[in-house]
Amino acid sequence: MSKILLLGGSRQQIPSILCAKKKGCHVITCDYLPDNPGHRYSDEYHNISTTEKEAVLALAKKLKIDGVVSYASDPSAATAAYVAEEMGLPGNPYRSVEILTKKDKFRSFLYEHGFSTPKSKGYFSYEDARNEFLSFTAPVFVKPVDSSGSKGISLVHDINDLKKAYDNAQFFSREKRIIIEESVSAYLYQVAGDGFSVDGNLVFRCFGNDHFDLGNSNPFVPVAATFPCIMPLEIQAKIHEEIQRLINLLQMRTGAYNFDIRVGKDGKIYLMEVAPRNGGCYIPQVIKLATGTDMVKYTIQAALGEDCSKLGAADPKGCYGYFSVHSHNAGILKNIQIENSVRKNNILKVYLNQMIGDKIKPYASSNAAIGIIIMKFRSSSEMLELADRPDKWIKVIVE
Repeated sequence: MSKILLLGGSRQQIPSILCAKKKGCHVITCDYLPDNPGHRYSDEYHNISTTEKEAVLALAKKLKIDGVVSYASDPSAATAAYVAEEMGLPGNPYRSVEILTKKDKFRSFLYEHGFSTPKSKGYFSYEDARNEFLSFTAPVFVKPVDSSGSKGISLVHDINDLKKAYDNAQFFSREKRIIIEESVSAYLYQVAGDGFSVDGNLVFRCFGNDHFDLGNSNPFVPVAATFPCIMPLEIQAKIHEEIQRLINLLQMRTGAYNFDIRVGKDGKIYLMEVAPRNGGCYIPQVIKLATGTDMVKYTIQAALGEDCSKLGAADPKGCYGYFSVHSHNAGILKNIQIENSVRKNNILKVYLNQMIGDKIKPYASSNAAIGIIIMKFRSSSEMLELADRPDKWIKVIVE
């Protein structure tokens, strides 16, 4: 029986745990949150932070694992790569994964290799950031270099607003490092989605459309992703080529990726995020509905060094998406009202993180979602209308 170590046990990581169990693996989970619901499904749990790579390595050696996975989690992706590399297990190069999971390193790598990328620079001190602020063309984004779920992001128009944005970004950075990055004016929707490489070839990708709620305290965290992508096919082909070039340069091998990509109004392809892990918010489950491709299964197989050669391109058949149930305000959750026709015609499954009577936070990052709704749409026009205008069909009531 293969032993597999899954880094994390959050609600969204349960599919990977169940997949490994179904495969007959002895499943081990670890993180610093013993009450995480995923641990109830694993064979054993260890209270070790997934970002403490030496401690996780010691655990992995002690347990003599056969594979390690960071499913739907940026913070632990580098740990998984480190453990795999140190133990000679299947995985992608640790150095390359570090580049993909550190925003300043990623931007520098893209620039050095001729990719289109916004001007940016990482900073450890506010003084250095302030001294160089005027060298950027405002508005600029100020972000933690190493956070996930869109935490700690601010759009800054004026140097007088920099200190607040800097402190906010640094608060969410484990390394206490931030990045200043010029903004990119996007053509159509930001491109979302997941992909998978086998032996260095991007054999599967499913692009979608990111949707945002400008009424949120952080309007830069997606509230939905819908599939298929409405971007012209020739542009999607160019995006594929740029991702493949990145995979080649980083000498990535076999594994999953989560994408956030912008096509500029200048026609250039901007790889904003190419995270070396499956997407969160149940994106792999949405993609399975759309294409029939089970990316969770291939992620587990890849971690164990098993053959993934059967994975190939598959276009979406029908329109699907996820929607993050969220509130603009903090308070006590009193009710979630959903328009009857949407409840009947579009909703396939609901995953709730909060229950009526719970305290909820405003939607400033993806981990503040009250829940995730998996949806099917009868047309692309209905898909975009419901994802762009959730105020027409769902109301979250808080007091």
